[in-house]
Amino acid sequence: MEFVQYGNREGPLVVYFHGAPGAVEECAVFAEHAEAHNLNILCFDRFSIDLSLEGDSYYQKIADAIQAQASGKGVDIVGFSIGAHVALEVGTYLKSQLRSTHLISAAAPLNAADFIGNMAGGIVFKLAMQRPFLFSLLAHYQKLMAKFAPGLLVNMLFTSAAGEDKALSKQDNFKSTIQTILSQCFQYRLKGYMRDINNYVTWSGDLGEVRSNVCLWHGTEDNWSPYAMASCLAAGITGDTRIEAMEGLSHYSCLQASVPKICVELQDSKESSRTQMDAAIG
Repeated sequence: MEFVQYGNREGPLVVYFHGAPGAVEECAVFAEHAEAHNLNILCFDRFSIDLSLEGDSYYQKIADAIQAQASGKGVDIVGFSIGAHVALEVGTYLKSQLRSTHLISAAAPLNAADFIGNMAGGIVFKLAMQRPFLFSLLAHYQKLMAKFAPGLLVNMLFTSAAGEDKALSKQDNFKSTIQTILSQCFQYRLKGYMRDINNYVTWSGDLGEVRSNVCLWHGTEDNWSPYAMASCLAAGITGDTRIEAMEGLSHYSCLQASVPKICVELQDSKESSRTQMDAAIG
């Protein structure tokens, strides 16, 4: 499976799960921070995985790819938006090899509460659940827009921007990055994107097997994944869990603000582990 890589290839392995819509280009948000904190950050092109793989076989495929890169060593995972769902599922296959999990703007199971009416992308999920043919038509319409009117597609997706996402959506660099991500997703990885959406809307929400330490980074003004989703996930996860409330931030603004903080935490945890190991040897 192809992937992009940032930071020190000899550093601690961290795997990033991009959103849906999303693409490996999303991982560029880690570039300078991976280098600064001596981390080896990978993002797999999971939308390119053989479309015959669904459910458990799909998650196992990703876990196998991670383990091939980890070479028996521990790994941390970071998931954004719907990518958080995939990260949680894959994490159960990594078992004791998984050191920690960081979830940014995480989407909780739709069957856990009445979330869908308060989600900016709620219509997409409703169609995927109730009208799969119409969901397919919408996805193919987005593919055409990504090809012929990419700027308009970006503007449409951010018409309901909330919190700091409002200002972010007007920045030229951000708009250019999002346009590239949407183009890669809808033009070249449409079926993989649709698989992730379908997996998400049928997610049972069973979090009993999630036993790693989990930190939920969530904007208080998020209207794509409402803040209540963070509380829902924290209540269902078995392992130690904490919520980092990002005041005034929404979806993508939370991603940009949390990444440097996560990288600091990951570096600090590795240095603490080395200190404890040295002390034990000494």
